[in-house]
Amino acid sequence: MKKIYVNEDRCLGCHLCEYYCAFAHSGKVDMVKAFSGDSKPQPRLTIEEGDSINFAVSCRHCETPLCVKSCITGAMQKDEDGRIFVDESRCVGCYTCILVCPYGSVIPGKEKAIKKCDLCIESGKPACAENCPNLAIVYEERG
Repeated sequence: MKKIYVNEDRCLGCHLCEYYCAFAHSGKVDMVKAFSGDSKPQPRLTIEEGDSINFAVSCRHCETPLCVKSCITGAMQKDEDGRIFVDESRCVGCYTCILVCPYGSVIPGKEKAIKKCDLCIESGKPACAENCPNLAIVYEERG
């Protein structure tokens, strides 16, 4: 399965991946309009900055996902391709998935539902990897 991988030595900490991720999930066709107004879209990954290294924290789409196993409503699901996603209509905001994720990649949403990387299921190409100017984020299959 293709997954998102981060080349930490290439990450500049520019946060463009966060903006493109938020825009991809905003439902808008214009980036300026997506970020103007009161309701700003929320990214599903975050950049952690360090003294000598920066990296994106994103869902690893685990083989055995603890978030899916711990979800009390079945909102966290794994599809036939191995992608982990959340059915926001079923999420009650208990945050158990946040507590069990060993990578810290599940985050509270602005509404009650949690947010996490879904590999941009709608478009088929993760916006973060498609728009990383330094190729620090890649979407590929590795053995």
